[in-house]
Amino acid sequence: MSRQNQAARRYLVRGRVQGVGYRDYAQRMASALNLTGYVRNLDDGRVEVYAAGAPAKLSDLSAALRKGPRLSDVRGVEEQEAAVERHASFEIEV
Repeated sequence: MSRQNQAARRYLVRGRVQGVGYRDYAQRMASALNLTGYVRNLDDGRVEVYAAGAPAKLSDLSAALRKGPRLSDVRGVEEQEAAVERHASFEIEV
């Protein structure tokens, strides 16, 4: 995909989203949508997701992040426009 057709978003997810498989879930969802980027826990208890790819796929990821895995309790997702960064795949950052 050419860079012109790509968009990027940063999602800040709050609720019970650490220690419940949320990062693995986000990675599976993003990878299935052919998005690149990363997911990581933040010190304040939130999870940060950065994803780049087709705008329609980012919308699909946004919906999945708001749902979360079975054991999570997503209380809110802050979505921000972001610059398109080069990532080879979608990784979990520790």
